[in-house]
Amino acid sequence: MKYVVGVDLGTSAVKILLVNQNGEITQEVSKSYPLIQEKTGYSEQDPQVWVDQTVEGLSDLVRNFQGDITDIEGISFSGQMHGLVLLDENNVPLRNAILWNDTRTTEQCKQIYENVGEETLLQITKNPALEGFTLPKILWVKQYEPEVFEKAESFVLPKDYLRYKLTGQLQMEYSDAAGTLLLDIGKKQWSQEICDRVGIDVSLCVPLVESHDKVGTLTAEVVEKTGLSESTGVFAGGADNACGAIGSGILEEGKTLCSIGTSGVVLSYEESDDKDFQGKVHYFNHGAENVYYTMGVTLAAGYSLSWFKDVFAKDESFDELLEGVEKVPAGANGLLFTPYLAGERTPHADAAIRASFVGMDSSHKRIDFVRSVLEGITFSLNESIDIFRKNGKTIDTIVSIGGGAQNETWLQMQADIFDAKIVRLASEQGPGMGAAMLAAYGSGWFNSLKECADSFLKEDKEYVPNKENTETYKELFALYQDVYKDTKSLNENLVKFRK
Repeated sequence: MKYVVGVDLGTSAVKILLVNQNGEITQEVSKSYPLIQEKTGYSEQDPQVWVDQTVEGLSDLVRNFQGDITDIEGISFSGQMHGLVLLDENNVPLRNAILWNDTRTTEQCKQIYENVGEETLLQITKNPALEGFTLPKILWVKQYEPEVFEKAESFVLPKDYLRYKLTGQLQMEYSDAAGTLLLDIGKKQWSQEICDRVGIDVSLCVPLVESHDKVGTLTAEVVEKTGLSESTGVFAGGADNACGAIGSGILEEGKTLCSIGTSGVVLSYEESDDKDFQGKVHYFNHGAENVYYTMGVTLAAGYSLSWFKDVFAKDESFDELLEGVEKVPAGANGLLFTPYLAGERTPHADAAIRASFVGMDSSHKRIDFVRSVLEGITFSLNESIDIFRKNGKTIDTIVSIGGGAQNETWLQMQADIFDAKIVRLASEQGPGMGAAMLAAYGSGWFNSLKECADSFLKEDKEYVPNKENTETYKELFALYQDVYKDTKSLNENLVKFRK
């Protein structure tokens, strides 16, 4: 039996999967690492920790592997997007990596709009200037750490640095490059125009490769430390959301992914780069070759439910919290929740907005609040689906993964609110499986990623819309959208009172 390894470099841990030719996960290893948060809004990590924990995890995997080590034919990567790893002439990091969830760069986003122009930025990169992206971080270092920036010879994203340390080869692949605000999404090349307008040298940008490209083999040092074979092929990999899409089979027109973790993502397949979403949703290169995906983000999706549990049911399990939620009618007996606990991304990009419960009265019980939280999270995700549909996209099948796929009532709620068939997968591994699939495809096991998905991924259950509930939710969704407009100025005036 042949095997591949999928390495998912996340924000809090690296997760490593060993997958056989039948798509079965035969081993799973996870190694955690800390965030560095020196100031409010700062979020950093030491890149060496990623390398050390990955090597240790691979060593554990090999130690427990019973077969011939040369049967592990390939390894590929999924990685947290947007993080800045700034390198010197010897490819040594000049400072800690600045991560995707770091929000110090509001000033630099304004500078990008001033120097590039919003219309030009959207035309080239398909995305607005947001604090999470990589270019604002580069400009922050240039402005506030000029002595560091002067030594910079190149930059990469987190999983690209990890791959460099395993192979000695320095590249970036398109799906992650698309999240830098420096890639011409359509032309699949670094934008000289943007570099010139913001005052950075395009030579900072490393060579670009496809996600399934073989980019090298493991160094002798890594072979010795891990026990992996020197013949194991290393494949470029992809951004976590691109790999999540691959690992969920979002590889053809009409298919969409709903992923509910701490944040929530609605991601839809795009065959071309010619749609214009006016920057309301993200538009990135896919991990599959020469196609794209669009994506909306709810900042506090699963986090809203976790917050409610921690505040009102700290000693209960999630199952206990959700017990009886299926008996509450659609609309939670007239209670609406907006999940803006940490501001919002899609469609508002508003850091000041905060959550609301609207319509409370003395008849409401805790379970009504729980139902309204689930509905509010799903309404927020539906904002992205609504944008897709209004721009001509057909969305009829949605694969649901993450916390939102763990509860039958919530899955049915998604079918009713999204007005689409919801699919739950038999085995859900998301980005790690997507990375493994890139290694399998790159190793020549399949003729396409689609063929790999058809072999590896199996459906567990489908949920179809309840038409009566769908009509109820259409009315409620319109009211939900009003809450943002009606509370925006109120929340802006409350900012000065927040501690």
